[in-house]
Amino acid sequence: MSEPQEIIPIAKHDLVGIVADLFAEGHRLVQIGCTTLPDAYELNYSFDKEYRFRNLRVTVTPGEEIPSISVIYPNAFLYENEIHDLFGVSIRNIAVDYRGTLYRTAIKTPFSIDNVKLPEPPKQKAVPPGEKPATAKEPADTPEQQKE
Repeated sequence: MSEPQEIIPIAKHDLVGIVADLFAEGHRLVQIGCTTLPDAYELNYSFDKEYRFRNLRVTVTPGEEIPSISVIYPNAFLYENEIHDLFGVSIRNIAVDYRGTLYRTAIKTPFSIDNVKLPEPPKQKAVPPGEKPATAKEPADTPEQQKE
């Protein structure tokens, strides 16, 4: 059984205010994650109170700045420096800012849009008129069927 999780899409200018409210309500910061999208970055801020997760989701484009939440949750500085170093997301006013030196990587911002090649969805083969599309073969149940 899984616990329901609340995912709340928010604008970047609302982030600090909402995070301050969560802190005042007694939530703890669980993690900040970042994902590379085709033309943007998705940041997910996860908070917990009484075993209930609330996730704030912010989308930023390359070159956009996002405010730090490390003034509210001091431990956020590590997540924010990591996101800056690995994705290239600009985060302003980090309490302890390593300015791009938290990680040593072979290439700068290895998970940035410029460096990540997202896979394209598989293309469907064209089916000539009058033919049925091919279906996936069912797995064999017995060793004799597997030999066929």
